[in-house]
Amino acid sequence: MNTLNTRQQAQLAFIASNAELEVGHPDDCPLPLATLATTDGSEDYVSRVLSGGLTAHVYRIEAQGRSWTLKRARERCLVQNTDGQTSFLNEVQRRADLRELKRDPILGERLIGIVDTCYGSFRQGVLLSPWIEGDPIATWNERQLTQLFEMLAALLLGGLFEWDLCPGNTLDDGHVRLFDFGYMYRFDPLRQFNSNGTEMPQFHAAERFETRQYFAHLLALEQREESLALAAFALEKRIALEAYGRLHMELETRGASSTVLDWLAGIIGEWKHAMRGDLEALYLKEAWRSHWLDLHDDLSGQTCTASTLARIGWLERTTRERHGDLQRLLPVEPQRQLVEELRRARQLAERWQIA
Repeated sequence: MNTLNTRQQAQLAFIASNAELEVGHPDDCPLPLATLATTDGSEDYVSRVLSGGLTAHVYRIEAQGRSWTLKRARERCLVQNTDGQTSFLNEVQRRADLRELKRDPILGERLIGIVDTCYGSFRQGVLLSPWIEGDPIATWNERQLTQLFEMLAALLLGGLFEWDLCPGNTLDDGHVRLFDFGYMYRFDPLRQFNSNGTEMPQFHAAERFETRQYFAHLLALEQREESLALAAFALEKRIALEAYGRLHMELETRGASSTVLDWLAGIIGEWKHAMRGDLEALYLKEAWRSHWLDLHDDLSGQTCTASTLARIGWLERTTRERHGDLQRLLPVEPQRQLVEELRRARQLAERWQIA
C-alpha cells in the first residue's frame, strides 16, 4: 500500500472508532463547548457568517471582549473524495502538530503567520481560533511572497506539507496568514519529497502555491497585458529560488538523503537556467502544469467555480495556438485528444459549479 493509501486508511479507521482528538481544553473557550458545538449562525454572539467553507461552517463570534473564528464541521463535506471526507479530522490533527511546532526554538519564529488554536475537538466538530483582521490577497507583492515562502520552508522543515494553498486559505493583516489545514499532512522532509513519499516528485511547496493560487492571479494579469504576468512570475520565481536555496542548505545540514537533495537541486537548477535565459518557456510549462492540475483537483472534488472555467479557457486557447511549443517542453497528448479531454472537462465543470 502506498503512502497516500496508508494515510487515508488510518484516518478512516480513526473516524470509525470512538476515539476523541482534542487540542487544548474546553475551559480555554470563551463560551461553553456545548454552545459552540450547536452554533448555527442565528445567535446574538455571531457577528458574521462566512460562506465558502467546503469542510466546515465558519462564523465570527464575539465573546469576552474579543472576536473569534469558530469552525463547525459540516455533517457532509462538500468535497467528494476521501481526503475531503477526512479533512476536518486532518485539520484537528495538524492544529495539534502546529501548536507544538510553534514552540520550536528554531522554527517557531518563522511560523508567526500560522493562526493559533484556542481549542479543537474532532468529535464535537469544533475549532476555535482568534479572529484574523486580514484581507484576501488580490495582488501578491514582494513582502507577501517573501513571508509566504519563509513560512512554507519552516513548515517543510517541521515535517508538514500543505497541499491546498488556494486564495481562500491565505489572508494578509500586515503579515501573510495561513489558517486552514484540512489538506496539510505529515511527512519526513529528510527522506521524502512530500506527504506521498517519493512517488510524486512533481509536487512541492512552490508548485502547490502556483497551482492552487498564483497562476490564477497571473491569468488575470495576462488578460490585461502579458508582460505584467511575466514580470510577476519572475518576481515569484526569484523569491522562491532564494527560499529553496536556503531550504536545500538547511536540509543538507540536518542530514537529508541524497535523493531529496538531488531532487531539490534539480528544481533549483531548472529555475536558475530559466532566469538566465528563456523565462517565457518556463512560464508556459508551469502555467500548463498549474492550470491542468488545478482543473483536475476541482473535478476530483466536484468543486468547480468560475476560476475553473477560466483555467479551462486558457488550456483550450493554448492547445489551439501553442501545441507545438508545449510538445517541446512537456509530454502532452496529441492536439485532437487534448481538445476532446477539455471539452469533457468543461461539461463537468459547468455541471459541478458551487456557490
